[in-house]
Amino acid sequence: MATVSLQHIEKVYPNSEPVKKKKKLFGRKEEEPKKKKNNLKVTSEGVLAVEDFNLDIKDKEFVVLVGPSGCGKSTTLRMVAGLEDITRGDLYIDGKRMNDVAPKDRDIAMVFQNYALYPHMTVRGNMEFPLKIRKMPKDEIDAAVNKAAEILGITEYLDRKPKALSGGQRQRVAIGRAIVRDPKVLLMDEPLSNLDAKLRNQMRAEIIKLRQTLDSTFIYVTHDQTEAMTLGDRIVIMKDGVVQQIGTPQDVYDKPINTFVAGFIGVPQMNFYDGMLEKADDGTYSVVIEGAKIPLSAEKNKNLAANGAGPQEVIVGVRPEHISLDEKEGRMIHGTVDVSELMGASVHLHINAVGKDGVIIVPTLDLEDSSAFTIGSDIAFTFGGNACNVFSKEGTNLEFVTE
Repeated sequence: MATVSLQHIEKVYPNSEPVKKKKKLFGRKEEEPKKKKNNLKVTSEGVLAVEDFNLDIKDKEFVVLVGPSGCGKSTTLRMVAGLEDITRGDLYIDGKRMNDVAPKDRDIAMVFQNYALYPHMTVRGNMEFPLKIRKMPKDEIDAAVNKAAEILGITEYLDRKPKALSGGQRQRVAIGRAIVRDPKVLLMDEPLSNLDAKLRNQMRAEIIKLRQTLDSTFIYVTHDQTEAMTLGDRIVIMKDGVVQQIGTPQDVYDKPINTFVAGFIGVPQMNFYDGMLEKADDGTYSVVIEGAKIPLSAEKNKNLAANGAGPQEVIVGVRPEHISLDEKEGRMIHGTVDVSELMGASVHLHINAVGKDGVIIVPTLDLEDSSAFTIGSDIAFTFGGNACNVFSKEGTNLEFVTE
């Protein structure tokens, strides 16, 4: 078993600037309320880098923490590893509280972004090192290193030093050094960010295959939502130290809880248009964008009704691949082509419509002439009532039922 539970975890970095006091009646002073600094909350204690983080990770589950730079994902990972102290909250591994347990005694291993290999040691020496520290017998060390090298395809490099290896090979060695210990929990902090696009694709596939051979639980940090979508059993999306949504890749893609998640997950990102949510006398809903009225699907009608959504101004989110150029009377939205990119299997049309920039993906098989869209040309498009997300003006998905 290798379950991990993070309960109300918070991390505060002491603030070098004193928190201002405000005067109250009778000469008493009170701390000013929490405020934002660089998008993070600042309290009398300091900068709140991670706020009330809660997550239960199952045995052998692959969980990905994803978000923009500075969102707190690496800080959270380092608290699990024991490289950062936990300000508040509790960390449990296999039911044992780990807050005050030294990193070496947590039975975890970590793969860093910059490989962190010993340059004076061979590949074998790097992989043997954590086992020698444990004073394992020589034959067991050799067996563990040879097995890990075979899994990762680096057997032929065991006698080389890191400087003689490519970036992808060095990262394999770093992963090998971590897995030889057969850790309960394997932590990865943006391990592919230093690789080029082709190598990243190859290494993603290798990590997917690797998890099938290990009994470890994986916690993986990345800012690349493509990695998150392809690797994770569940994704934890963070912003400014706060968890925005936790779910399977398909759930967060299809049902983003707010406009931040909707815009962060998906390449190209979701298009957003200002519109109106209308409710007919029979209780059915439609969205209206610049005169185009699109009735919503039965499922969306059910969700909106359950949440008590009424007519209001909304933000309508539609993914580029869900937009259609088919003519539908009364449902067409008009725009102008800014850029046309031929991507082989599809054309990416960068357009301006309803005062917003957006992207439409059109399969080339659906076009008689893939060069038909010239810069400045007019375009009309629509989407199905099952293919959009309806957000409040504050950015909350109106389909999520409030309890």
